[in-house]
Amino acid sequence: MKNAVLKVTFLVLLALSPVAAIADVECVALLHGLARSSTSMIRLEARLERAGFEVVNLSYPSRDLPVQQLADSVVGDAITACEEFSPEKIHFVTHSLGGILVRFYFLNDLHEKLGRVVMLGPPNQGSAVVDLLDKVPGFDLLNGPAGSQLGTTNGSMPRFLGTVNFELGIIAGNQSINPFYSLMIPGPDDGKVSVDSTRIEGINQHLVMPVTHTWMMFNADVIEQVIHFLNTGDFMLVP
Repeated sequence: MKNAVLKVTFLVLLALSPVAAIADVECVALLHGLARSSTSMIRLEARLERAGFEVVNLSYPSRDLPVQQLADSVVGDAITACEEFSPEKIHFVTHSLGGILVRFYFLNDLHEKLGRVVMLGPPNQGSAVVDLLDKVPGFDLLNGPAGSQLGTTNGSMPRFLGTVNFELGIIAGNQSINPFYSLMIPGPDDGKVSVDSTRIEGINQHLVMPVTHTWMMFNADVIEQVIHFLNTGDFMLVP
């Protein structure tokens, strides 16, 4: 009887303990790519929530403004939305253009709560597709001013941004559903960006997977790699 009372007392004290009652909250901000919406990140959103993260998944007008203006509003809004959860850390998972917005926003100053960043198919060295098609009539209408900034020349936005100074993991795809674009891209590519163009100096981890640019954020294996990196700072070894 005495042991039972002690056990119950211990469990009550444990439940009331501030350490037990208050778990560290971590928020993940999802930033979609060019000409997409938050819908393209909904599978990631659902899986991250099941993994215990608070998630902010915002749509933004990716074709309306240049990178500079998009970054200031979109990344800032995502941080503000995450702050409502009073998180210990704010992580980012981005697709394509979203990664360039994060790089621009944190170019000079890092947020005190910034955690880890995972970029999916980021044009970190630009895309050869933009170099070749930017002057084609209608390209600017489809991709907007930000899309025209994503070339591979030294004057492009990705090249201007230089190295990163935060904890970063990158997943590149090497499968394409757009053979026309792939003909313009040197080396293995995901249909929009070459594997080599996803790399950036200062990176922590780089992983190549058999996925396409368009659909990589829906891939179950990609999503599990994202969660593993957010939790550990490493990708899982791929057999």
